[in-house]
Amino acid sequence: MQRWRGLEDIPEDWGRSVVTIGSYDGVHRGHQLIVGRAVERARELGVPSVVVTFDPHPSEVVRPGTHPPLLAPHHRRAELMAGLGVDAVLVLPFTTEFSKLSPADFIVKVLVDRLHAKTVIEGPNFRFGHKAAGNVRLLAELGATYDYTVEVIDLYVTGEAGGGKPFSSTLVRTLVAEGDVAGAAEILGRPHRVEGIVVRGAQRGRDLGFPTANVETLPHTAIPADGVYAGWLEVGGESMPAAISVGTNPQFDGVERTVEAYAIGRVGLDLYGMHAAVDFLAYVRGMLKFDSIDDLLVAMAADVERCTELITAHERATA
Repeated sequence: MQRWRGLEDIPEDWGRSVVTIGSYDGVHRGHQLIVGRAVERARELGVPSVVVTFDPHPSEVVRPGTHPPLLAPHHRRAELMAGLGVDAVLVLPFTTEFSKLSPADFIVKVLVDRLHAKTVIEGPNFRFGHKAAGNVRLLAELGATYDYTVEVIDLYVTGEAGGGKPFSSTLVRTLVAEGDVAGAAEILGRPHRVEGIVVRGAQRGRDLGFPTANVETLPHTAIPADGVYAGWLEVGGESMPAAISVGTNPQFDGVERTVEAYAIGRVGLDLYGMHAAVDFLAYVRGMLKFDSIDDLLVAMAADVERCTELITAHERATA
């Protein structure tokens, strides 16, 4: 899959293509319907499929300070898009100047002049151009002028998560913030992931017999509510069952929120400086302060046992 940053990265000889545009944060099951249809239509027409997205999130430019927690960084979105069969991902730097493009200018600059769109696939609520003035109706009207067709995909997908609300990135963020990582996974179609570099912490876990990887998460990451979770720690392509702690470590009067993962049963791991991903399967308990270190150790042992049970059950169910 080709990855481009900015219009100038698009090959000069790029031909016609099927395009879909959006933030696509999380690439959840609703997004997968649109992207999947774009890939399918591209194959029908014998042309490549392109996903266009933005960095930073448009809200950060239009309304500074309102950047939503991110469900997936751009490299992760690209990986997920590649898994769906997308041929190219274009990340457009979203600047103040870019935000002022009229809907028509946006279409000409991106879809017509550079991507040579043959078909555009969008959801019914797609908006574009200055002050989000463009909608799918205008997109189709401009298509008659610039020789592309528009297909609108209904995104009304619901499940048990969120009480049956339509799947959306906003709903996933809400569930993650509440610690309902199982509900978030239902909408995403996979566990919610946070990632970053493993850094040195206070190393108390090592002293207590439960050495953890302290993952310094990327800016604006959507981090689950404080608590203990079952999941996996992935480093160097290896996914290891893990007991995960999110919070300020109240037992030791901590103040900084951290994400720490104990690779269950693994000893002697030296992960400092390595890139790691933490996948959240299930909430186990809230973050507590115990009366003594011995009580903490008993709780941690119980946490590891419970996490092992949850992970084993999940792996058997999905085998």
